[in-house]
Amino acid sequence: MHDAGGSALRDGVILLGFAIAFVLIFRRFGLGATLGYLVAGALAGPQVLGLVGDAEGKLGIAELGITLLLFVVGLSLNPTRLWAMRRDIFAIGGLQVVTCGLALTGVAAWGAGFHWAAALALGLPLALSSTAQVLPMLQSSGRLRTPFGERAFAILLFQDLSIIPLITIIAAMGHDPAAAGGPSGWMQALLSLGAVAGLIFAGRFLLRPLFRLIANLGEQEMFVVAGLFTVLAAAAIMEALGLSSALGAFVAGVMLADSPYRHEIEADVEPFRSILLGLFFVSVGMMLDLGAIAENPIFVVAMALAVIVVKALLIFGIARLFGMAWRGALGLGLLLSQGGEFGFVLFAQASRGGLIDAEAASLFGAVVTLSMATTPFLMMLTKRLRDGVPSSKEERAGPSADGANAIVVGYGRFGQTVAQVLHAAKVQVSTIDTDIEMIDIATGFGATVHFGDGTRIDLLRQAGGEEAEVIAFCIDGGGVDAALVHAVHEAFPKASILVRAYDRRAAMALAGTPAVVVVREMQESAIKLARGALEQLSVSREEISRAVNHYRTLDEKRLALQVETGDIRVARNLILTGQDDPEMEPQQGG
Repeated sequence: MHDAGGSALRDGVILLGFAIAFVLIFRRFGLGATLGYLVAGALAGPQVLGLVGDAEGKLGIAELGITLLLFVVGLSLNPTRLWAMRRDIFAIGGLQVVTCGLALTGVAAWGAGFHWAAALALGLPLALSSTAQVLPMLQSSGRLRTPFGERAFAILLFQDLSIIPLITIIAAMGHDPAAAGGPSGWMQALLSLGAVAGLIFAGRFLLRPLFRLIANLGEQEMFVVAGLFTVLAAAAIMEALGLSSALGAFVAGVMLADSPYRHEIEADVEPFRSILLGLFFVSVGMMLDLGAIAENPIFVVAMALAVIVVKALLIFGIARLFGMAWRGALGLGLLLSQGGEFGFVLFAQASRGGLIDAEAASLFGAVVTLSMATTPFLMMLTKRLRDGVPSSKEERAGPSADGANAIVVGYGRFGQTVAQVLHAAKVQVSTIDTDIEMIDIATGFGATVHFGDGTRIDLLRQAGGEEAEVIAFCIDGGGVDAALVHAVHEAFPKASILVRAYDRRAAMALAGTPAVVVVREMQESAIKLARGALEQLSVSREEISRAVNHYRTLDEKRLALQVETGDIRVARNLILTGQDDPEMEPQQGG
């Protein structure tokens, strides 16, 4: 037992070390993390240095990364966003998967000589692109919320949705001896529908009350436990029925997509997804049969080139058909021209089902890997051609159904007013609070408030902080300090930060931070009440304005001196007490 534990620890250290080194190198040259993981696995694995073995065992664990990825995809599918993007998702995405899948099936059948069933099991997976590679590229370039980025995301979304029917199709065509006597592929499809219905029922009547109970208890770590339990339980149920565990995870995500706990769950699950997905790519790199590839290098290169050319041309044509300018259509075709991570999963299933042999699965895994490696180079080489003269159609889009321009943290009496004024100006707002009772009340009035701690950087990122133009902290008390403001600004430099300060001391502490607006929570309401009092005393409008301006000038001057000295007791002579009132300095220019 000790030796096994020591071996696992040693393997973990080696794999993580290689992964860190190569991901940093590949990121440095703009080639993406995915390629770094694959190269790290190939070098550390049995085919090259032989430092780490048991690739299949590690892949079995790492496949949880794919499961968690589908769960996160499901979390992004709230009904409003789906409806707003329905044309791009189902029309463009559906056409892309069908045309590219059939075209690449033809390439595998006539160009590589595979039987039609094997060609279909190879061609359909090759139609999928790499969500794990493309989305980070869009985010880092700031194009995720542009029309171009939204369209790319819609296609990737349909591809992720199509994994379930593709798994069913490959299972139906297969003839796995181990499954003899089991249900047919089409019976599995019917069983899938029943299982999905059962999971939806369980989500509505079991999961949501569970998360509500955890939120009321305020136990942060229990959200992590409950989130992982949800994913693994749904996946295990489907697997026990002989179905796709990925399907179970996806349905679990959809069940919680429109719940107020979505951002909190996503933020808690995201680190596990990232680590396990990285391990998945490392394991895939370890399993690449480099000997088979070395024996057939022309085949691998030719097939990778065919995949890139066929997908780029077809996606370009589809994008033009749906009204995209040729530069944007070219960029979309090149961006999505690679094979995707789910291809490895589908090739493995086709191999288990007897549709292709292990050598073919390894060769086409290499084809996918090589096609993924070319994407960053293609995007860099064609940048000038794709950019050209900026087109008005490619300007930054307004807020999407799930991409708010403003994030309001805190939905109490203060935050409600801020959010409603922003809504009145037609600004898309995402609101976050930790008070379950308040969230329930807001839901009753038709408002959408997400549960979560809005002072967490990872949760703000899940709520769209990287795309938001404004982040407003409307939290009661002293929940926002200078360190938090600096951290938020560093994480989301594009967003303007606004803060509700509890009192003068809080305003002093926030001076010099990147916060563009700091408002003392009671000041303006107190001034308004004072105006009302003066009106009731029949004071003229001119005198009321003079008094209010006089107070503001002295108050701002005193606050500036307090910030400069760090002493709240300084400049007490500027306080209006009714005795020896300081005179207002002459104002320039009226």
